[in-house]
Amino acid sequence: MAATKHPTVVTVVQAPACHYCEDAAAALAELSTRFDFLVRTLERDSDEGRGLILRHRPPMAPLVLVDEEYFSSGRLPRRRLEKLLQLRAAAA
Repeated sequence: MAATKHPTVVTVVQAPACHYCEDAAAALAELSTRFDFLVRTLERDSDEGRGLILRHRPPMAPLVLVDEEYFSSGRLPRRRLEKLLQLRAAAA
């Protein structure tokens, strides 16, 4: 029996009044029109958000994880994320 391939999960831990967080949300919305992935958005002050901040210690918001692995903080590197999503789509 073949294993079911789950879509990539992008987790964004955001802060209030964060321009980079708004930019990341717009970039992810645009990329979601071309790639199959799930977005989880967490507030920095939520229990899970605080735990991720403590674990990864990002210098800026938002903290972005891809499948629970650190990807970036601050301005989302769109091209790098797009390349990663292309590689995962090709492997699926």
